[in-house]
Amino acid sequence: MGMSGTYGAVDEQRSLSVLHAAVEAEVLFWDTADVYGSGRNERLLARVISTDRARFVLASKGGITGRNADGLTVNGRPDYLHRACRESLKRLQTPYLDLYYLHRIDPDVPVEESVGALGELVSQGLVRFVGLSEASASTIRRGHAEFPLSAVQSEYSLLTRDLETTVLPTLRELGIGLVAYSPIGRGLLAGAIQKQSDLPSDDFRRELPRFTDENLLKNSPLIQRVRDLARRRGSTVVQVALAWLLAQDGVVPIPGTTQASRVFENAQACGLALSQEEIAYLDFPSGSVSGARYPESLERAAGL
Repeated sequence: MGMSGTYGAVDEQRSLSVLHAAVEAEVLFWDTADVYGSGRNERLLARVISTDRARFVLASKGGITGRNADGLTVNGRPDYLHRACRESLKRLQTPYLDLYYLHRIDPDVPVEESVGALGELVSQGLVRFVGLSEASASTIRRGHAEFPLSAVQSEYSLLTRDLETTVLPTLRELGIGLVAYSPIGRGLLAGAIQKQSDLPSDDFRRELPRFTDENLLKNSPLIQRVRDLARRRGSTVVQVALAWLLAQDGVVPIPGTTQASRVFENAQACGLALSQEEIAYLDFPSGSVSGARYPESLERAAGL
């Protein structure tokens, strides 16, 4: 997502160098969506993936059609999802997707209809596995009963733990994996964002309550706690944040970056094993993080 304008200006050649670095580092589970850059992100990935398609585990998403004053506009109708998937396949220059998600739940369409449409894509050979993005535990149960879900994608990190109450237990009960997006807290855990003015003027994060100056200051002691542990382990804060996620049962993080060097740094988190004592040290008390992850309009539109 970050390669297609969400967090400010992007450089396509630089993005391609990051993708090639990911191949070199054997980071081959790639996640995109039709809404990222209005299809530009899928076309960007195709320039690398299409030459050796079988090597990648490729995921995309459909169902977000845009934004308006009230938040997101979504479409979970079967005919739309079928069309959106085929258009994604064309942009990605691939005959199939390994994983295809409903990007957001459409409140006007029963989730059973949307998931049933995803199942039809599987039967047609266009998709191997299906999932939901940002769904409640009850919605996940209903969708899974219609057609088996393999993954649910939601924001999950040391700073965003909402899923632990109902969603994560439900996923583990049903045998569904969690794909954790924004595992570095949209860059917050990396430590480079001290105040809102550190963000480009067109950066999406300026809209998020967690990135106001007040909340950045309030959350700095939590980030310092991760930094202290990273210093003791001789690793980076980002590596500790990713290692914490990798230690959770059934969780796969998808960190994004626009720097090739960060790809190799992130990949090294796979070799960082945290002790139970270290995991407990990072168990921030409930409610300790200041600022919602989305403004109210986006939370409402996403059904959150």
